[in-house]
Amino acid sequence: MTPLFGKFGEFSFYALNNAEQPCPIGLPSDSFVKDGQNLSSFLQTVTTRHLLALTTGKEIRIDDSAIRRLLTIAADTRAGIVYSDYFTNKENKLIPRPLIDYQPGSIRNDFHFGPVLLFATRAIKAVLKKYGTLPADSALAFYDLRLKISLDYSIFHIPEFLYSVVAKEEAEAKDNSKQEEAHFAYLASRNADRQKKLEKIATAYLKLAGAYLPPRTKKAGPVNVSFPVQTSVIIPVYNRKKTITDALQSALTQKTTFAFNIIVVDNHSTDGTTQIIKKLAARYRQIQHLIPCRRDLSIGGCWNEAIYSSCCGQYAVQLDSDDLYSAPDTLQNIADIFADGDYAMVVGSYTIVNEQLQKIPPGLIDHREWTSGNGHNNALRINGLGAPRAFNTAILRQIGFPNVGYGEDYAVTLRISRKYKIGRIYSSIYLCRRWPDNTDAVLSLEKQNRYDFYKDKLRTAEISARQIMNKKGG
Repeated sequence: MTPLFGKFGEFSFYALNNAEQPCPIGLPSDSFVKDGQNLSSFLQTVTTRHLLALTTGKEIRIDDSAIRRLLTIAADTRAGIVYSDYFTNKENKLIPRPLIDYQPGSIRNDFHFGPVLLFATRAIKAVLKKYGTLPADSALAFYDLRLKISLDYSIFHIPEFLYSVVAKEEAEAKDNSKQEEAHFAYLASRNADRQKKLEKIATAYLKLAGAYLPPRTKKAGPVNVSFPVQTSVIIPVYNRKKTITDALQSALTQKTTFAFNIIVVDNHSTDGTTQIIKKLAARYRQIQHLIPCRRDLSIGGCWNEAIYSSCCGQYAVQLDSDDLYSAPDTLQNIADIFADGDYAMVVGSYTIVNEQLQKIPPGLIDHREWTSGNGHNNALRINGLGAPRAFNTAILRQIGFPNVGYGEDYAVTLRISRKYKIGRIYSSIYLCRRWPDNTDAVLSLEKQNRYDFYKDKLRTAEISARQIMNKKGG
């Protein structure tokens, strides 16, 4: 095989030509490789057809047949990047680690390719010539490179387990709180500078792809519909007898200068939740207890039951059935922001707490990466925008929620941000309670892949919509 070139950030590079080369392809240890300085300069010097990138610091077991398979698929598809599923080797037991397909909406910087990628040198050189050099920081350079490659070449996922990675014991010892903190690491102040750089790269990509939108300034406009109250608290619920009373009491104790109600969409609970809601609804006239006729609804479908109902107010404000508003003035604060900015949507900030309502890491989640000038573009790179989410009902009725149990709010936010300016509250007005039955921070691999693929699909659709809008001059 041709000589090993060097390390750049998290990857070591190995030069390869094609699958027919007669000599063994076996890879030497990266412990003998010197760190490189500038990835762009290095890439310009490559003369082989392909570069195999392996994550440094991992014990990767990959044989000649697997490498030949990567090379064969690369030649057959003319892809710019090829990657595959793999096994995690834990105590000599092989655990499948399937990955998801790359698509135009996979622009988030944490897309998981696995620790082995094959790059086509012709694709690398073509995009460097067409779009310019990469950032000096190697980690940023890889993100920039694969986004640029994706503009002109396919990124191909081989759904085959071609190699294995030996699991390290310390990597398996994380408790739930540490996983939760890692889940929100991109929001930590210590990562703010890097996030700004990643946002800049993603925004440049959107401009090249024709999906970039200038700052949104459109306001909600006058209300041409009559509403029974100004604000409705929307609570979709299924089997939450342990927390639904707390959620409802949190809403009932709100102090406002306007009339509001609470719409509880009870999705055919079977654990006693329905009886709890009925008792409270009989006591408090503000509670509207809706039980859908349909039995195929998820969270998004339950939201639709609420917003299209005759009892929904001018503003629809989220309250999950296991969460709480942080103070009695939450609804008033949201309504004031709506009034001040005539927004189509307002998004707040929340604090993560345990079952005893004690703050736990990472604490406040305020999504300060959102800026009025570019938040609607950066939203395509990140996975969330904050809570509680509140909507102008008249506008929300024009869009509706997808009938899914994850990402339904993200879908609506992307759609609204395509056209309207969104209001933000950066102080904590909501308590997001973490307990074993509700956390999304510790997910099965199958569910995480399904969630990631769906959000990427939402981004794919949104990028396409924005490209079409730009072509029409809108």
